[in-house]
Amino acid sequence: MITRLNSQVDELEVGKANLDWPNLGFQYRPTNSFVYYTYENNKWSDIKTSNDEYIPIHIGATALHYGQACFEGLKAFHCNDKKVRIFRPQENAKRMKQSCDRICMPSLTQEQFIQAAKKVVKDNIEFLPPYGTGGALYLRPLLYGSGPKIGLQPADSYTFLLMAIPVADYYKGGMKPVNAVVVEEFDRAAPRGVGNVKVAGNYAADIQANIAAKKDGFPICLYLDAKTNTYIEEFSTSNFFAIHKSGAFVTPNSLAILESITNKSLMEIARSEGIDVQIRQISIDEVMNGDFTEVAACGTAVVITPISSVTYQNKTVHFGSETEPVGPVLKRLYDRVRAIQTGIEKDPFG
Repeated sequence: MITRLNSQVDELEVGKANLDWPNLGFQYRPTNSFVYYTYENNKWSDIKTSNDEYIPIHIGATALHYGQACFEGLKAFHCNDKKVRIFRPQENAKRMKQSCDRICMPSLTQEQFIQAAKKVVKDNIEFLPPYGTGGALYLRPLLYGSGPKIGLQPADSYTFLLMAIPVADYYKGGMKPVNAVVVEEFDRAAPRGVGNVKVAGNYAADIQANIAAKKDGFPICLYLDAKTNTYIEEFSTSNFFAIHKSGAFVTPNSLAILESITNKSLMEIARSEGIDVQIRQISIDEVMNGDFTEVAACGTAVVITPISSVTYQNKTVHFGSETEPVGPVLKRLYDRVRAIQTGIEKDPFG
């Protein structure tokens, strides 16, 4: 799971930016630099560094006109043994390649991807939240068509960049449960579209529904399948999983869902604890009829966000209680992932 930076970083430099680490939120903040490669004449350049917050881009770039772009998200942690580790970058490299293949872009090798991740962490080490603050250095890789094409076709040149941003928990309050609403007016992704890859345009489609939901008091949206509107797919930016009353860990099976690296990690941990893991279709009726005792969203930014209620067609079903708002399985899985990420627990999976 974890990749440690090969060369030692200066321990005295970690967190030297001295930010208000617990209250960073999850938002853009300027740091020292970003790293990048450019692709021209059918090959990638050597890695480069820039301290500019802006990038020049051609007015005819395919990323601007046709959305030929994909991105990833991963985190680097300062651990209890004073080492710096990046959580599962090999998986992000693999998933970015799948996104690139789907929209006809050249991909980086796994070695190039990891080299970029390590370099951007080292170059911005003073912005890495120190161990014990609960924060991380969020890494955002982006690969896009930077060459001009006016007809619909792949670009001839591309840019990969990777920026680093210090973050706290995505949802302020960490494991504090939130209320979810099922989106009924819009679909998230078509059955044979691009919902299973991390292309940029997927997320713009959720903005309108997300804003409306927040106005109604729901911090997170849940989407059903576009074909039948009966099966759960995923939340706006996170996978769905739940604990069935039988004790099983259940998560949806759909070709329109992005495979979450966090969800994959949670499933591995669940199996190691003897929990039955089921990847299958989940009808919204199962949720609304009370078949699950715990429900959550999971992803790189949030790790786990417990869901306290789901509202659908004017009916609301609740999870947890006043005395135990976060279910015991969710709490245990969350604690295990965080312990592995921060070096408290040895990684048994890689």
